[in-house]
Amino acid sequence: MQPASKLERRVVTAAEQALARQSFVSPLDVLTGMGWVPLGLVVDWRNGRAQHLEAVAVVSADRLNAALEVFQRWVAARGLLPNEVDYLAATRDQRPLRFTAAGDAALELTYRTHWMPPDLPQRQRERLTARQSKPPDLVVVQPLKTFTCVSCGRTDADMLTMDDAGPLCLTCADLDHLVFLPAGDAALTRRAKQASRISAVVVRFSRSRKRHERQGLLVEEAAIEQAEQECLSDEDARARRRERDRERREAADERFQEELAEEIGRLFPGCPQQRAAAISQHTGLRGSGRVGRTAAGRALDPDAVTRAVIASIRHEDTDYDKLLMAGLPREQARDRIRPDVDHLLNQWRNPT
Repeated sequence: MQPASKLERRVVTAAEQALARQSFVSPLDVLTGMGWVPLGLVVDWRNGRAQHLEAVAVVSADRLNAALEVFQRWVAARGLLPNEVDYLAATRDQRPLRFTAAGDAALELTYRTHWMPPDLPQRQRERLTARQSKPPDLVVVQPLKTFTCVSCGRTDADMLTMDDAGPLCLTCADLDHLVFLPAGDAALTRRAKQASRISAVVVRFSRSRKRHERQGLLVEEAAIEQAEQECLSDEDARARRRERDRERREAADERFQEELAEEIGRLFPGCPQQRAAAISQHTGLRGSGRVGRTAAGRALDPDAVTRAVIASIRHEDTDYDKLLMAGLPREQARDRIRPDVDHLLNQWRNPT
């Protein structure tokens, strides 16, 4: 499928990136990738705080449907295989989530269908299917502001869960027997959750990042005690495993940076070898959030590689940083140094 319109290009780009990142793609992946359904509002919908997905979208239902039509054509052109998934709310009743205001059965099915490549190994397909079909965790919120429980009128509780009528304190939600286990120890958290007959993920909204962030778990006290004993019994083995994992990650990063440097050399044969290596190390640094750590960058997408090279030229070979420090707005600074960037790019693409 050759994307022609702007909508088609955006849909196909979001779909391709999701497929490369996770080996499957869903309509929701595409809409969030396009920015039409903000991820923070998706959390509200999944937690039962919105009646349907269309209610949290930033575009009309007609625009959503148009994007879905493009997505369906792309799916058919790629020959992907369907897999229907249940979307359940992260509430005590785990009720089915709705995507549309009208509740049209055919459109709801379209949203619930995930798509996988036909050449995906069967075992990987089964793992993905099991993960996608797993019921969501119950969610408890640490509110930033005082709230009033809709059941008992209490205003001094430090955690809440959402009910159809509004916020409930943990006592009214029958969760007050659980103990808070802060995040930080992955093994302890995993084992405590497995040992607890009921658990809930505790989140708090971050104003700076504009999203709910995980703070820990609510689990049964006996489950924490059991998990602590299990962690003490194999602490040395887990430490050795962490060290092996760290070494594997470092080796993987080195291989990726070498591949990225080679791709820079292929696209820009005039780029000095040492410079290509420096760009790959900088943009591919784990945890940096730079172009090299994106799905497109990891896949060595030519556009992503080119953006990494442009960013390096901008900072290392132009007055861009000086212009910013002088107070010039970012876009104006980029416009001013663009001829210098283009000139060096052309030299590196077409060495004499």
